[in-house]
Amino acid sequence: MGKPVASPAALAWQRLTTKRAAMVALVVLVALVTLAAFAPLVAPYDPLAMGTGPGLNAPERTHLFGTDLFGRDVLSRVIYGGRISLAVAFAAVLFSSLIGVTLGLVAGYYGKGLDMVVMRAMDLLLAFPGIFLALAIVALLGPGLNNAVLAVGISAIPTYTRTVRGCVLSAKENLYVDAARAVGVPDGRIMLRHVLPNVFAPVIILMTLGVAWAILNICALSFLGLGSQPPTPEWGTMLFESRGFLREAWWATTFPGLAIMVTVMSVNRLGDGLRDALDPRLKI
Repeated sequence: MGKPVASPAALAWQRLTTKRAAMVALVVLVALVTLAAFAPLVAPYDPLAMGTGPGLNAPERTHLFGTDLFGRDVLSRVIYGGRISLAVAFAAVLFSSLIGVTLGLVAGYYGKGLDMVVMRAMDLLLAFPGIFLALAIVALLGPGLNNAVLAVGISAIPTYTRTVRGCVLSAKENLYVDAARAVGVPDGRIMLRHVLPNVFAPVIILMTLGVAWAILNICALSFLGLGSQPPTPEWGTMLFESRGFLREAWWATTFPGLAIMVTVMSVNRLGDGLRDALDPRLKI
């Protein structure tokens, strides 16, 4: 008997496991997500509790990351901050990918006037840098995490739409799509069963890299006072609250900043590994 043929997912996983940097990044991300998920069990203090130690106390045995101005434990706030920052980043990416994939799929499949309308709308959004568009949306809707998620999600929609549209324009010319049309398969079924699977790989890569972009932008909005509001333990908000004590209490900004840096770098490295692993032109 011949050797069983591995599935595309299994082949992609084999290629990913050969990327040492991507696997290290995956382990780091799993650890961060685990800490965030089990924050009530892992965090040594209540992140909102004041007076757990002296204000602006340097890192020591009972407060490994020190305390902030109000005596709140920085380690506990960093752990809980990951819970918020990661959750809102994933929500923003999910929102933008669902809308972007739908628009790109419909525009690429039907083409003509619908394609022109959708793509001109995407060009209009792309005329503004992502962070400035997000700032404008939040300024219009008002500060808050929900509005920050909406703003960051909307600003990322054009990337998904244009990418998916390009993939659909190529996929819909395949013979099996013509055969499905010839036997009377409805357009909706053709798009979902025969065209959509061809865009999974690029969309997964975009979503992975989009998480890093979303974290940076949501933290930036919170730092500017347009996202999470104090005393919520969110990384951007923590930087905002401690920005005036850089000389006296370096730990109050260093550890939230390191959390952002490590998370974004890990997501980017994992995204690079996924891009190589999901490329069908690569061989093990």
